[in-house]
Amino acid sequence: MVVRAMVMAAALVGTLLVGGRAEAFANAFYPTQSSGNRGSDVVALQYLLQQSGHNVTADGVFGSGTDAAVKSFQSAKGLTDDGIVGPNTWAALAVTVRQGSQGSAVKALQAQLNAKRRLSLAVDGNFGGGTHAAVVAFQQHAGITADGVVGATTWKNLLWHYDYPDVGAGMCDRDPDGNGAANWGTGAAVGQLEAAVRSFGTSQGQVPLGDIGFEHGGDIPGHASHEVGLDVDLWPIRTDNAQCSAGRITWQSATYDRAATRDLVKAIRAAASGHTKVIYFNDPTLISEGLTTQYPNHDNHLHVRYCERVHPNSLYDC
Repeated sequence: MVVRAMVMAAALVGTLLVGGRAEAFANAFYPTQSSGNRGSDVVALQYLLQQSGHNVTADGVFGSGTDAAVKSFQSAKGLTDDGIVGPNTWAALAVTVRQGSQGSAVKALQAQLNAKRRLSLAVDGNFGGGTHAAVVAFQQHAGITADGVVGATTWKNLLWHYDYPDVGAGMCDRDPDGNGAANWGTGAAVGQLEAAVRSFGTSQGQVPLGDIGFEHGGDIPGHASHEVGLDVDLWPIRTDNAQCSAGRITWQSATYDRAATRDLVKAIRAAASGHTKVIYFNDPTLISEGLTTQYPNHDNHLHVRYCERVHPNSLYDC
């Protein structure tokens, strides 16, 4: 597949440039997005499609309207019109913007800076002094040329950079492995998780969030995975709704709420249609229902693995 080859080549180039100013995030690549994805990278995509004249709503949901707009854009640019937004499509969409620029591409930039750097810029499409300062700060953070001009290198590093969930919105932050705020994930993983939690609601208490990953990925203590921003650990729901204040339980515990945990698993799958690779959790009933998969040492937490249509690591291919 052409998209797969491009993504893997981008990752290889990044590896070769470790330590260089041109590509400070060694594994940076344009994150593949496609139908069913949600999150901040989809928002950026939708604003960039608006910049190119397509009438799409920037709601962060890659639905049928966004899919049609992507295919139309790809066809107009002579690209494979498969609806999969890989390196070639991102590169064609990501126009250069700088101080004084206006329009939806600037909105894409502002939304990305807010999500990836936890800022509160006005998403108004005006590239003013505040946006310029935020861009320079990000470029310094990324170790790339800090000139305030958002071209291909800045777009790629920004889109690749991990997002941070709104933990207060229906979630609580539990840190079983002492990794601090290891809650950074890809824009898609975070957006899909937040949508699942909203759907699940809070009538049975908040959803306990364990680890996702570090801000720029990489090895994380206590985990064999969680390195690419697409693995999320959640704790099961308790019958007393005390999963955010009491200790962690297993599926065998007297206070384990199977019905609520089942609802949570269904919400996770529904919020990431076509992008949930597997959910590891050893409740035999949920396994028999095809909702979760058995894996050693997963009696006391759900390990959600999201996936993309194309990813440099085949474990995360949908």
